[in-house]
Amino acid sequence: MVSGIGLGAEPCSIDYHGWEIIQFLPLGIIFLLRGENHYVLEITIYKKVCIKGYLDKCSVEPSIPLLIQKKMASTTSDSTTMRCAVVTGASKGIGLEICRQLASNGVMVVLTARDEKRGLEAVAKLHESSLSNVVFHQLDVMDADSITSLATFIVTRYGKLDILVNNAGVSGAIVDWEAIMTAIKTLKPEDGKNNADVAELLHKGMKQTYELAEECVKTNYYGTKGVTEALFPCLLLSNSGRIVNVSSGLGSLKVCKLERLDEIVNEFLNDVKEDTLHDKGWPTQTSAYTISKAAMNAYTRIVAKSYPSLLINCVCPGFIKTDMTSNTGFFTVEVGAKGPVMLAFLPVGGPSGLFFQKMEASTF
Repeated sequence: MVSGIGLGAEPCSIDYHGWEIIQFLPLGIIFLLRGENHYVLEITIYKKVCIKGYLDKCSVEPSIPLLIQKKMASTTSDSTTMRCAVVTGASKGIGLEICRQLASNGVMVVLTARDEKRGLEAVAKLHESSLSNVVFHQLDVMDADSITSLATFIVTRYGKLDILVNNAGVSGAIVDWEAIMTAIKTLKPEDGKNNADVAELLHKGMKQTYELAEECVKTNYYGTKGVTEALFPCLLLSNSGRIVNVSSGLGSLKVCKLERLDEIVNEFLNDVKEDTLHDKGWPTQTSAYTISKAAMNAYTRIVAKSYPSLLINCVCPGFIKTDMTSNTGFFTVEVGAKGPVMLAFLPVGGPSGLFFQKMEASTF
């Protein structure tokens, strides 16, 4: 039995069935408890107001406990009343534009990027546009310590997270953009809306190695998964938690269990190493990017079912003019950001576990 004692608070007791208390902060409002394969963050505020964040199989190590610091119920500030968003891979392109549109709508935005210099320059650019409600935090989605640092920053600075946009991603291939640009000229804008047409053209100018494929899968799928799971407790403290995974419509993995999804991704990487993609029936066109994004789409459906209080969706922004496409896309970043921003602002009771093509619900 755990009781929120201290400072004259009215106790709020919950039976955790033998779960071990591994941290108790002295103000009497915060508990961090541990189970066999789970971490539970229990935040107890006065007058029996309890908010529980539950995280299954959390990647945070016990030696680096995630501290949730909730401001007292009697105090408010801009940081706690404003909606707070995290956008990954946001120093340029669609990510930067998503930050711009969120900040323009009054959201406190944490712009993250692996490269600190570029991230700070991006924030400065937004500040010059009179968007002062944007801050930078370094994040490498492939580094567990970097992810933990971001999660700790969010909960200590803002106490909760309302919006997570997983935008960080890489192509997973060496690209001959000159060849692709020549091929692109043969397409009409309406043809560019067809994922198969775009994939065929990209394949003509791409070379994939195992190292690039591994980086692609670790960034696009495992990176998204790691950031999401580390920030689940923060999102569960919001009354309007939203997760938007910026994805692609190039592939689909229809699976029902997370464990099997990881097995499929690992099997793919092994077949890349063995050079047996064609023999095993894997897609050979932009295969690492396709599989990583298909895995992200499947992961979105799985976690949406596990966390019904959150609205979790993925979206293909379209073939956008960014550095990743060497500005050969058909749509601007302003257009590409509209879908993710729309999903970030979904009203209560909105859709969850769906795949969107730009701003319209589609099929996986």
